[in-house]
Amino acid sequence: METIIGITAGIFTSISMVPQLLKVLKEKDVENLSPYMIAILLTGVSLWVIYGFMLDEWPIILSNLFSVLVNATLLVCYFFFREQ
Repeated sequence: METIIGITAGIFTSISMVPQLLKVLKEKDVENLSPYMIAILLTGVSLWVIYGFMLDEWPIILSNLFSVLVNATLLVCYFFFREQ
């Protein structure tokens, strides 16, 4: 049961920023987006990836690696679209 809850939590946490990323990509608008929040979140999930490697826990690594990808893309979009 713990494994199911852990995997489910990882999936939901990992996909939590996908709707925001899709909205930014569609509208090309980052006016209401906080780069500080994204940077802090990116730091946190990056540390989770490192922690996962330290424990050799692939569910932690993979779910947070996906979050790193989504949040890094969102941060790049912020700097790209804010000038437009």
